[in-house]
Amino acid sequence: MGTPDFAVPILRAVMPGNNVVAVYSQPPRPAGRGHRTTPSPVHRYAESCGLAVYTPTSLKKSAEQERFRALNADIAVVAAYGLILPKAILDAPRCGCVNIHASLLPRWRGAAPIQRAILAGDTETGVCLMQMDKGLDTGPVFARQATPIDDTTTAGVLHDRLADIGSTLIGAWLDKIGDGTAKATPQEIDGVTYADKIDRSETRIDWHKPANQVVRQINAFAPVPGAWSELAGDRIKVLAAHPSVGSGPPGTALSDGLVVACGQGAIAIDRLQVAGRQPLDANAFLAGHSVPPGTQFAE
Repeated sequence: MGTPDFAVPILRAVMPGNNVVAVYSQPPRPAGRGHRTTPSPVHRYAESCGLAVYTPTSLKKSAEQERFRALNADIAVVAAYGLILPKAILDAPRCGCVNIHASLLPRWRGAAPIQRAILAGDTETGVCLMQMDKGLDTGPVFARQATPIDDTTTAGVLHDRLADIGSTLIGAWLDKIGDGTAKATPQEIDGVTYADKIDRSETRIDWHKPANQVVRQINAFAPVPGAWSELAGDRIKVLAAHPSVGSGPPGTALSDGLVVACGQGAIAIDRLQVAGRQPLDANAFLAGHSVPPGTQFAE
């Protein structure tokens, strides 16, 4: 049970040596410039493997619950599925439902753990293999694996790394969970935080923040949806940056390059994208755009 790219390597890891009786994914939705109805990454991959795919809009109806129960599954593996699993679904498989969650629980329960970990300045995150219960990511944990976050780690890089970790964990533990030899440990009571969904307002760069926080914001939203500002009337996504030396009014270019003042310190923009165009490294961008000192990035 999964929907985005994150869940594809996990499905791939589950398949060898197991009979995948069905794949559940969110329904096809409009995507791209043409807004064509497009199956999810998991849906496309599952169909390419000849697996049965179901795409209900909800699992709350008794008919959907009965169809799920009729699969007689031993276990449901869940990774970024995006639908609430009612108790009837959680209880249907013989070994219940196991979730691959992209944080070190109980930190960052909820929808956006990768972005929230970067925004908060966490120095590490990881993946937990968790027995699901009716709470929001509250179940006991079979296994966990940590990975570092540094000043250059973007959400895109971390996403792919955590997906690989998740696929390794489920590959190593699925048989143990199935035969009952795996033991889950209850989560700690202390240290609970919640990873709320990302709101569009959070993606606009606040140049009044200290430089290190602006860099975290850029990293947390790269490559999508992208932290952004406006320059000479163009919407600019900043895809990579690092702290730099300098000071001035927040949002002001400090040199002929792309060093921009923040509330404290400054950042150097390394990679950016003008709306509707391809991403460019800073030098390539400056070859076609003049950004003299004093140029203002809009608030």
